[in-house]
Amino acid sequence: MENNEKTTEDYLEAMLMIKEKQGYIRSIDVAELLGVKKPSVTYATKRLKEKGYITMDADSLITFTESGLKIATQTYERHKLLTKVFTMLGVSEENARKDACLVEHDLSEETYKALEKHLEKYS
Repeated sequence: MENNEKTTEDYLEAMLMIKEKQGYIRSIDVAELLGVKKPSVTYATKRLKEKGYITMDADSLITFTESGLKIATQTYERHKLLTKVFTMLGVSEENARKDACLVEHDLSEETYKALEKHLEKYS
């Protein structure tokens, strides 16, 4: 996967996590969660708007489009499943989350589905 796609997925996933936590999405919260500076978020949100993944209202609150929410949800679900798998293997929660973030973008759909199916047996 190209780095642009990873960045897109990382930003959309972070936005979804923020929305789930506080009910709204602000650029400053995205910057804080991802550990980047506000100008980086400004640039990213501009690109996400151009791609049709998000919109911003007059108060600069971010809202997902249907396609943006779909990508965010898929990425976040992958992240949660991989974190669960890694912790089940004995990896610390912190490292499991970090490693899940690294793997979630490059894992094939076939492998993801196989992991998902395998976990169903143990959940």
